[in-house]
Amino acid sequence: MRSDIVKKGHNRAPHRSLFRATGLKDEDFDKPFIGVANSYIEIIPGHFFLDKVSAIIKDEIKKAGCVPFEFNTIGVDDGIAMGHDGMLFSLPSREIIANSIETVMNAHKLDAMIAIPNCDKIVPGMIMGALRVNVPTVFVSGGPMAKGYKQDGTPIDLATAFEAVGQFEAGEITEEELTDIECNACPSGGSCSGMFTANSMNTLMEAMGIALPGNGTILALTKEREELYRKAARRICEIALMSQEEASLYNVRNILNENAVRNAFAVDMAMGGSSNTVLHMLAIAIEAEVDFNLEDINSISKRVSHIAKISPSLTTVHMQDIDKAGGVSAVMHEMSKRGDDILLDNLTVTGESIKERIAHAEIKDTNIIHTIDNSYSEVGGLAILYGNLAEQGAVIKTAGITGERVFTGTAVCFNSQDESIKGIINGKVKAGDVVVIRYEGPKGGPGMQEMLSPTSLIMGMGLGNSVALITDGRFSGATRGASIGHVSPEAAEGGMIGLLKDGDEIHIDVDKYILQVNISEDEIAKRRANFKPIIKPLTSRWLKQYRALVTNASNGAMLEAD
Repeated sequence: MRSDIVKKGHNRAPHRSLFRATGLKDEDFDKPFIGVANSYIEIIPGHFFLDKVSAIIKDEIKKAGCVPFEFNTIGVDDGIAMGHDGMLFSLPSREIIANSIETVMNAHKLDAMIAIPNCDKIVPGMIMGALRVNVPTVFVSGGPMAKGYKQDGTPIDLATAFEAVGQFEAGEITEEELTDIECNACPSGGSCSGMFTANSMNTLMEAMGIALPGNGTILALTKEREELYRKAARRICEIALMSQEEASLYNVRNILNENAVRNAFAVDMAMGGSSNTVLHMLAIAIEAEVDFNLEDINSISKRVSHIAKISPSLTTVHMQDIDKAGGVSAVMHEMSKRGDDILLDNLTVTGESIKERIAHAEIKDTNIIHTIDNSYSEVGGLAILYGNLAEQGAVIKTAGITGERVFTGTAVCFNSQDESIKGIINGKVKAGDVVVIRYEGPKGGPGMQEMLSPTSLIMGMGLGNSVALITDGRFSGATRGASIGHVSPEAAEGGMIGLLKDGDEIHIDVDKYILQVNISEDEIAKRRANFKPIIKPLTSRWLKQYRALVTNASNGAMLEAD
């Protein structure tokens, strides 16, 4: 066992002495040591109950004949960090989480790992860390939150609450209606109930085969979810108790390979996942040393039908509805009907192949999960746009578009998210405009803030069908509308988005994958000659380090290591 390095032989007597101080007995030193990577933190609704989840998992690990060692990562709640400078720390937290997983697992030479994430950056951070360690790993998330209801019975969620602020600003709802939404949008623990970033990533872990079926859709705080935790714990012990040769087949890189990455993007397209999945899956692909690039995404999208529309994409469908309709396995089974090249066969952590896992899955409600013949779109729910405004690409969640897919409008430029919020509230943005929010990229922000507040204001003020938004920052999974993010190169590194002026004509064509500004090459050259990027002052030592090392969004906002 890998853990023999720290527990076997006479020269490891001091090490065993320390282990004994934690409660280990003689018989424990012949058992596999399992890292239980928990993301318990009291301030995040999807995580405040994970201490109880880890207790269940550790109990099952002990029953199965292994020794669990729990450790924790940090976490940031993007909804709480939204709309102020706390969001600067959100994306950088992904790197801290990955580093902490690598540090604890490799410092103590643990044999295998079960990871308990749930929300936003915590999921990809744990995956990235696991790929560096490369031991058998099972992921089991805390589970999605139940949807909420207004007093009149309308289903609502966190996106409703953000958009309600814009509606209140526009005088469309009363303070009492705003309070009703506030008090009922998030009714319980769990990752926010729609196909936002957390649930997108929890779903994609099923597609990649690193989690058990139901990981993305079975509600948190239910008996069904508890059984999933126990199954995951038993499975990691089954693997850890195999011979080294057998167990090594389940090293995470053997499962999360190029096929798994492509399957993840395909499922993302079919279910209209968050645009943040592009950022995170690119980073995961780099950690997995997989040959996958941003331009590959459009080729996948062209072959995938969009068959599940989940909030915030103009629907009241939430994760619990997807679960009742057959779950992710039913989505994948339906996807496979378009051809064998849509979902690539691959090993899963439970021992069967992807094909075997989904072979008998069926859609139980075709109003929730559509058939291929009745898809929302014959192409997937994400697209990568290119042009002189995004030479290295930009991302749009096509599943969330509420207006036209071709849009030409006039630029209204803001040099920060805060500026844009003030401008939108004060009526600076009108129908036919393209809101430009820059200097919010990985370096410029730094940390690539999510733009849920401005996009929600635009929707809440009734401009969702008549205004587009582009940014070198990113969006919450709860964002909808013609919102284009991850524009690369970003303004802080001299990208064209930094050269734009109010009144410039911007052209967007989603189906032709175009994002461009209609000004001459001579004018662009003149502006570039006089351009000096705005460098926002920082007091945080961590953010200074992050800015110095981070790459742009087309590279997954990875930190440079060489």
